[in-house]
Amino acid sequence: MAKQVVPEERRRRRRPTKSGTVLSESLIVHTALRMLREHGSTGLTARRLGTALDCDPSTLYRYFRGMDDLTLAIGDALIGQALEGWEPTGEWRADLRAFGLRIYTAYVAHPQAAQLTAGRVTGRAHELAADEAVLEVLRTAGFPVPDTVRIYHAFIDQTLAFAALDAASLALPSAALRADEEMWGSTYARLPAATHPRIAEAAPLLATRMVTSAYPTALEMVLDSAAARLEELRRTGRT
Repeated sequence: MAKQVVPEERRRRRRPTKSGTVLSESLIVHTALRMLREHGSTGLTARRLGTALDCDPSTLYRYFRGMDDLTLAIGDALIGQALEGWEPTGEWRADLRAFGLRIYTAYVAHPQAAQLTAGRVTGRAHELAADEAVLEVLRTAGFPVPDTVRIYHAFIDQTLAFAALDAASLALPSAALRADEEMWGSTYARLPAATHPRIAEAAPLLATRMVTSAYPTALEMVLDSAAARLEELRRTGRT
């Protein structure tokens, strides 16, 4: 059975830990992010987190119902980092581009956490604020609700999918990541045109492009499609 989370006002009255640290949800989340970066998802346990915070592991359950609840809080914190400092300009395409890149950047900055959280729905404050912001940008641009939801769905899922994909590469041991990247030059670039004509003709570009993220290109494709749809709606007077 999930343990009851202690209300915020009662948490603030908790005594400091032995080292003088005053626990908070934010401190626990940031410590968990550090542990994920250093040890990966298998290294994040209540016992290890308690040791890092100099508190009994059971104390964590005053803030979170369990480790899965903490995982959701970590995901929401990454979205919060993307939201920080972002303000819409009124140019819908520029706003969505900037926001998408912010979300992607926030996740790949913490590859291990991104792998753990990109596929989750937190229902927490930052996620709700991000969803509201994207929907507001699209509705203000003139998209009807059905188109708004369709574009929002593609936009946010594509952003998180690329974040998870690229985070998986970044989380690899450095030797494995380097070997994967070198494969484009060591193997693909040497394939003969007689057996692999299309790979052979594209090999120089593949070696350059395939070691970088395709997210910016994919994002522009979504925005191009949305812009074409908006133009069609305007021509037919349906905005």
